[in-house]
Amino acid sequence: MTDTVTSDDSPRDRDRPGSTTENEPEPRIGTTELPSANRSVPFLLGALLTLGVFVVLYAARDLVLPVILAFVLKLLFQPFVRLLERAHVPKVAGALAAVCILLAGVAGMAILLSAPTANWASELPAAWQKMQQNFAFLHRFAVRLQGPLKPVGIDPSGNLLSGLLKPSQWLGAVFSSTGSAASMLLQVIVILFYFLLFSETVLRHIVEVLPSFSDKRDAVAISLRIERDLSTYLLTVTVINAVVGLAAAGVTWVTGIPGPPLWGVVAFCANFVPILGPICMVGVFLLLGMIVKGPVWIALLPAGLYLCVHLAEGEIITPTLLARRFTLNPIAVILSLILWYWMWGVAGVVLAVPILAIFKVFCDGLRPLQTIGHLLDG
Repeated sequence: MTDTVTSDDSPRDRDRPGSTTENEPEPRIGTTELPSANRSVPFLLGALLTLGVFVVLYAARDLVLPVILAFVLKLLFQPFVRLLERAHVPKVAGALAAVCILLAGVAGMAILLSAPTANWASELPAAWQKMQQNFAFLHRFAVRLQGPLKPVGIDPSGNLLSGLLKPSQWLGAVFSSTGSAASMLLQVIVILFYFLLFSETVLRHIVEVLPSFSDKRDAVAISLRIERDLSTYLLTVTVINAVVGLAAAGVTWVTGIPGPPLWGVVAFCANFVPILGPICMVGVFLLLGMIVKGPVWIALLPAGLYLCVHLAEGEIITPTLLARRFTLNPIAVILSLILWYWMWGVAGVVLAVPILAIFKVFCDGLRPLQTIGHLLDG
């Protein structure tokens, strides 16, 4: 006769109502677990930190903006300085050469634009009268809207249309910002020079104070990727925009619009703002076409030709050169343009895409933020 021993985890006991096994924890009565609350604490702290960063960036924009602009220019000129270092040129000489190239570019554009700008300033009153004649139908339309809109405080035939960007306001806005632009350029040049000289030293010190080897490795990888991807992006986009500027100057020369160098430089600068810049330039060329004497199709010809140039650049050239290396979500680009324009104005619009690109690379390099980086990917 054999004894039968029944273990605690036998099938018979597991099937018995109310029985528990070692793998199943007993329910705790009278306790309440809140895992969602524990998980929400890092999210709330991150949201508060992000809000604080934006408040600081907005309040200290006069201090932060030259630093950000110098950092972006550092990414643009860093490959040139490294190339000179490989040719056994001292880093100080390479940084000075990069600064001299920047100054030569700014001075060259100023000299190139001086004569066309003066000619346009002298011809602007006559051109403005011609444009008012061509857009007289808009004035009549505004007069018709005066009745229903005037009770709500809008006068389309008065302040809204007659005071809409008069030539004197254009020139006053341009010349009033010249002094602040020159001051910012001086700050950017000084900061850029020191960035080119000592950025690697600062990165080395940051890596040294990080606690673990994995943190050091991630910091080096993120910095190298930012430098590689952003330098490639900025160099490629600068060359493409220069070609677009030359094409825009050719459009104005073919259609007989005065000052092709002026509008070529304007197209070059506007093309650094994705989506919104080319759309504004199409409107500018449409207004410029109204100055050209002739039938309506000639007036529409400059805008049509520039639109063809933009479609070739935006749909063929840029995707071919950058699609495999670096892409961004168009919705994220638009939201970034709106955000940084509200924060920093026109300078924020120019820096919006580089800032978004740096943020995407930063998110891709950190595991907790890789989801955000994936959402920003195009």
